[in-house]
Amino acid sequence: MRRREAAILLAITGTLGVTPVSAQPADEFYKGKQIRIVVGSTGGGDYDVWARLLARHMSRYIPGNPNIIVENMPGAGTLVATNHVFNVAPRDGTVIGMPSRSMPAAAVMKVANVRFDPVKFNWIGSPEVNHLVIFINNASAVKKPSDVFERELIVGATGLAQGITVGPSILKNLLGMKFRIVTGYRSPGDLALAASRNEIEAFANTIGGAAGARRPWVESGQMRVLFNFEPEPVPGLGVPTVFEFVKTNEQRKIMTFFASNVLLGRPIMAPPGVPADRVDLLRRAFDATMKDPALLKEADSMSFEITRQTGEQIAELVAGIAATPPDIVSRAQRLSRPISALHSNVSTAFGVPLHPFA
Repeated sequence: MRRREAAILLAITGTLGVTPVSAQPADEFYKGKQIRIVVGSTGGGDYDVWARLLARHMSRYIPGNPNIIVENMPGAGTLVATNHVFNVAPRDGTVIGMPSRSMPAAAVMKVANVRFDPVKFNWIGSPEVNHLVIFINNASAVKKPSDVFERELIVGATGLAQGITVGPSILKNLLGMKFRIVTGYRSPGDLALAASRNEIEAFANTIGGAAGARRPWVESGQMRVLFNFEPEPVPGLGVPTVFEFVKTNEQRKIMTFFASNVLLGRPIMAPPGVPADRVDLLRRAFDATMKDPALLKEADSMSFEITRQTGEQIAELVAGIAATPPDIVSRAQRLSRPISALHSNVSTAFGVPLHPFA
């Protein structure tokens, strides 16, 4: 009897032309809706600032002009938010996420409590590529990149397993650069202050960021950039990429795996299972927003440098990370630790806690 009633109901809805929500055209779906951008960090950081900037402008490029809000969901290096978007968030296009760019690598490294497959996310795009570089005090005796293989360079670090600590450790352990890494600094700002006081000679950090906090270090003549960590040189910096000092194929693979996090920029994704036409709509809305005059003006006032990557480009990068051979992943994890910890039970790598809730 129930089957007969269901069949009758299906026939009636078909006759009346009622369209199931999942089949509702994307151009109509967002009218009267609200979109949440789930950010995996606390308010005020670069990810949060970018999400709120997008929220103020992206609605104009989505048919129906839905209200867009930002929800901060910090925890475990954005692992909590990433798991939420993959497993809990509705799969209808009303929730998108902005996780740490290290999340795809966390999945590949089988970090504890990862409950997502990065390849299955619907990647929307990224507004920037915030290049990781080595800043060096102009007073240092190291004058050119090749000098670091001959002279000791005192490099400051936070001691946390973030890119600004992991990067110098890999260059020391993998490429043989003569870095003496001094840990214990609380923040990149403390590292810059220490360099200005000649406590250290150099440190790693991204060169962009809100309010242009880092480029003035170079423009003032206080510091210069020694090299960047990505495979290609950064236009306008006039310095080489560290890949110029790679000698073996294994070294290249390990450095590429490390650099892959940086290349993802500030990635934005939708959960798996979102209808394809809505994913495409969100991608095209993001692309259009990145060219919006009002957004560009506001981003410029914050000294943000827009280097848009499409959802398709981010998906391709994530697929490349996921395809990294396990032996390269294992070797990269080992080399990312300070030499003193190579034989100890270190529980972090690439800015991601291997035991996030410990």
